[in-house]
Amino acid sequence: MIKNKKDSRVYELAFDSAMKLFWLTKKYPKEEEYSLVDQIMKASRSVAASIREGFAKKQYKDIFVRHVVDALGFCEETRTWLDFSFECRYLERGKHGELSRKYDEIRLMLYKLIENCRKF
Repeated sequence: MIKNKKDSRVYELAFDSAMKLFWLTKKYPKEEEYSLVDQIMKASRSVAASIREGFAKKQYKDIFVRHVVDALGFCEETRTWLDFSFECRYLERGKHGELSRKYDEIRLMLYKLIENCRKF
C-alpha cells in the first residue's frame, strides 16, 4: 500500500527525469534559456511537484486525483518540449528516446495510480 510519496516509484522516476533534463539543458544554446529551457524545466519539475502535493492531500480522494491528473498534463507538456528539443537538434536521438520512454512509463504509472486510488 502506498502511504506517502516516498513509497511511490512514480515520484522518484519523475524527480530523477527532471534532474536529467536539468543537466541536459545546461548544454542548450544561451538564446533558449528563457524560452525552451524555462518551459521544459517548469513542466518536468511540475510532474514531480504535483505528485508530491497530491500525496500530501491523499486523504481527500478528489483532490489527490486532481493533482495526479495535473501531473499527467505536465508529463505530456514535458514530452512536447522534448520533441522540440530533438527537432531543434539540442537533444540527440538516443537521449530523446530514453527520456520519452521514461515519460511514457511515468504516464502509465500515473494512470494506474488514479485507478488504484481507492486502496489508500
